[in-house]
Order: sequence, then structure tokens, then C-alpha cells
Amino acid sequence: MDKLIIHGQKPLSGSVKISGAKNAVLPIMTAAIMAEGKSRIKRVPDLRDTRTMIKLLEIVGAKCTFHNGSLIIDGSTVNNPEAPYDLVKTMRASFYVLGPLLARFGSVKVSLPGGCAWGPRPVDFHLKGLEKLGAKITLNSGYILAEAKRLKGTKISFEFPSVGATGNIAMAATTAQGTTVIENAAREPEIVQLCEYLNAMGASIGGIGTSRIVIEGVDSLHSADIKVIPDRIEAGTFLMAGAVLGKIKLTDVNPSHLDTVLLKLKEIGADINTSSNSITINPTDNIKPVDMTTAVYPGFATDLQAQWVALMTIAAGSSVITDTVYHDRFSHIPELNRFGANIRVDNNTAFVRGVEELVGAPVMSTDIRASAALIIAGLFAKGKTTVSRIYHIDRGYEKIEDKFRLLGANIHRGNSNG
Repeated sequence: MDKLIIHGQKPLSGSVKISGAKNAVLPIMTAAIMAEGKSRIKRVPDLRDTRTMIKLLEIVGAKCTFHNGSLIIDGSTVNNPEAPYDLVKTMRASFYVLGPLLARFGSVKVSLPGGCAWGPRPVDFHLKGLEKLGAKITLNSGYILAEAKRLKGTKISFEFPSVGATGNIAMAATTAQGTTVIENAAREPEIVQLCEYLNAMGASIGGIGTSRIVIEGVDSLHSADIKVIPDRIEAGTFLMAGAVLGKIKLTDVNPSHLDTVLLKLKEIGADINTSSNSITINPTDNIKPVDMTTAVYPGFATDLQAQWVALMTIAAGSSVITDTVYHDRFSHIPELNRFGANIRVDNNTAFVRGVEELVGAPVMSTDIRASAALIIAGLFAKGKTTVSRIYHIDRGYEKIEDKFRLLGANIHRGNSNG
């Protein structure tokens, strides 16, 4: 099993190109199977998760060709509306096929999802929304069975603006009869791009980017092409490394997707300059402790919480980090403490007392974003760090060690015996 070996405290400099967004491309891939014909998706990151989704789409009958960041999906051969446990258990985003396949075929069988080890992420919002659209939902042997000859438009109000449920319901409702209104919809850039892509396929969706999405049902969708937006979580991860280790420039990025993160980085003392598609960060010698609370977009993303905790471990003082989105997303804390960090967790809040220096240690990844936090900590730390179970990082970051190495980091991949 692979691991990352890091010799820390090496200065960073140069530029890094941000990849396409994992959280945008996965639902777009499932939307493509709603239409017969070939859709081309550009700037697709080469990740374990995108490869898993390709396998799933091929299982349901789609023909997929992936080369050099370009993915062609031919939905004309889709004929098997079933998502098996073996794939869905490895990636929760597989659940995105539920809405598209139900809309296209009138019935679908999808395994309950798996994915990262931390905490349950209930699918109730997805299922209740589909039931309101007229689907009959049953649970049998770990599989969800959904049936509806044709979905019917309705008003759906989420208790919480779930990204996954907003995406799934929006896709299902595009070909429902009548009008669907989604209240308290997620506003994340990834949902915005999904809705824009659905409109390019012939859907009629209004209110994109707001908390109230209005969908006028159409009879069918057609294939369409799209270029995936930059990955704001990858961008935030590199910015936090640069805040400590050196001046770096992020290219092919959308600064407006990172407004809250950039404000927080300025609060710690980092100097930041932006253009329409780049961000340059100059580090600070004295990291100020800054409290942070995660929130749904446009708030501070929960997917950057672990990385922020890693940054605060070497701040000049104490900080408080609260995750209001996922209350149990703190599996990285014990591993960060192995570096000599001083972190205490109480319910959904981490209390961090900054230390002068982290010291390299063997640590273990538990999920995608925890992996990123451990890599950042290893880059900050004095001496050698080994990060094991890095298949997690490969799910969400494209060649992360290559990108850091180009910036000057001493990081490479080895196996468990090396």
C-alpha cells in the first residue's frame, strides 16, 4: 500500500495549476446519462473517484472514453438502471445516479452509499424529495428501489441546504411534469455549474445560484459539452500551505469561489493578490490565531476545516474551530496531535493552542480532507513524516505530491515496505 514520505520545512515557490473540481464533475457525469448521444466533459481530474464513477456509468450501459482530461460519455446505450453495492460503497457520490436514472427509466435500484469513514450522511433529503415528486420508494436488502412512470413537479423545502440532495432533485425534476420549486437549495458553485449544464442539455432551470431554484419540466434532454470549474477545495489547500512556506501562485482558479477563505487568510496575516483566474499568496512569519466556523456556501467550506486546523496548530496563540455542517468530522485531530500539536475536541468544536514547531511523525489518513491536513502538517513539520493510507487523497486530489514537489517540497510516494 502506498504512502507519502515528506521531509518538512522546505520553502515553497512558483505556480501551481488547479485541477477541475471533483465535487462538480461527479454530478455532471451522472447528468450526462439522462440524454441519448455523446457529451464531452473537459478538465476532468484524474482521480480515484472519477474513475469509480466511470465504472458505474459503464455498468449502467454508458460508453465512456477518458483521455488527457477529456471525458466523452455516450448515453445512448444506457440500459441498466442499477448501481451495485460494490461501487457505491466506495464513493457516496455514486448516489447521484438515483435522480437521473429514475427520470429516464421510471425505475432505479441503487445501493445505500458508502465512502469516507467519518460519520453518517443521511440520504433522507434525497428520498423525501423524490417521494414528493411522486416516486414510490422502498428499501430492500440495502438497496433503494424508486419507481415512477413520470415524476410530477412540486414544492420541496429542505430543512438543510444539502448539496447532494439539491443536485439529485434538480436532475430528477428537469423532466418532471409541471413546475418544481426547491426552497433552501444549496448555492455551492458545483450546484450552480450542474444546473447550468442541465440548461445546456435543454432543461429550464431558474434561480440558479440562489436558495430558491425553479424548474419547469421538459420532455427530454439532449447531450451537451461543458468545461469543469476549478476545484476550490484543492485551491484552498495549497493556499494554506503557501501561507506558511512561501510565495506561490495558483492559476486556473476562480477567486470568487474562495471569498471567505481568502478573508480568513488575510486575517492570519497573509498577503493575497488576485486576478480573474489567479491567486498569489505571500506567507507571514507570524501566523495570527483566527477562529473559524464552517457553514454552507458562501461560508467557510467544511471540506477545508481539517486543513485550517492544521494551519492553526502553529499559530501564535489559541483558536477555536467549529464545524456546523458535519459534527463528527474530526478524525484528523489525533493524528495532528502526533506531530506535537495541542488540540482538544469537544463535540463539534476543536480548541487549538498553537505550538512553536511541529515535529514529523508517522500518521494515517482517514478521509480525503484529513489526508490533505496531514500532508500540510508534514510540510510544516521539522523532520520526516510518513502518511499512510493515501488512497484517500487519491480520491480527491490529482497528483498532489507532484504539484507540491514542483513548488519545492520534499515529498514523494513510496510503498509500505519502502
